[in-house]
Amino acid sequence: MEFVANEEKKVEIETSTGTYLRHAIQTHFVGVGESYIDLIEKYVKPIYQEGDIVSASEKVIALCQKRIVTEEECKPGFWAKFLCRFVHQTAAGPGMGLPVKMQFAINTCGVGKVIWAAICAGFGKLVGKKGVFYRMLGDEVYGLDGFYGRDIPEYEHMGVRIPENPGGVCDEIYEKCGVVMMIVDASDLEIDLLGKCAQLKDYTDKQLLEMIADNPAGQDRQLTPFILIRKKVE
Repeated sequence: MEFVANEEKKVEIETSTGTYLRHAIQTHFVGVGESYIDLIEKYVKPIYQEGDIVSASEKVIALCQKRIVTEEECKPGFWAKFLCRFVHQTAAGPGMGLPVKMQFAINTCGVGKVIWAAICAGFGKLVGKKGVFYRMLGDEVYGLDGFYGRDIPEYEHMGVRIPENPGGVCDEIYEKCGVVMMIVDASDLEIDLLGKCAQLKDYTDKQLLEMIADNPAGQDRQLTPFILIRKKVE
């Protein structure tokens, strides 16, 4: 098969465990409540070979699990509107600088904990420590996507949470489809491994993340939530 990369991305990457080829698998726009098993069977299985690894976007799995929140559930109150003014925005988007996202944090963790995290984050900035706010509030807050339509208009009025039991999802996909998979939360700034199937136990998280270190799936509307990874035969 011919391996294809997204625009401004590379097919080939060098890692500490060898050279790998990556293929960006094009899908339709996945909606809420679709079956990730059906997606794997339709888009991945026809080109998958034994020894391949598939990297899946956390967003596509979360949508299949209906892990979403609406604007109606996160109507910003006083504290959300106030605290979001102090959030540093990155090239990846406004993050908790959006009042609706800050309200999600308050709904999830409680207003007292969010205020305390904001205070600690302020002191952290003074001594050069970044990410204090998110570390204190946890993965649910850090991993919330959506409520932002610049890159993907369909997500402007919807928040997408992190998947539930991502490791279990990977094991289920291997059991039902025979596909070895990991689930990642990736942007052009940072990539986190959320879960992997048991068949990847011989790889460290760092080794797996090296294979997608340049975020080959992209973070715009490429519609490539699955990346097929195959070790290059020299």
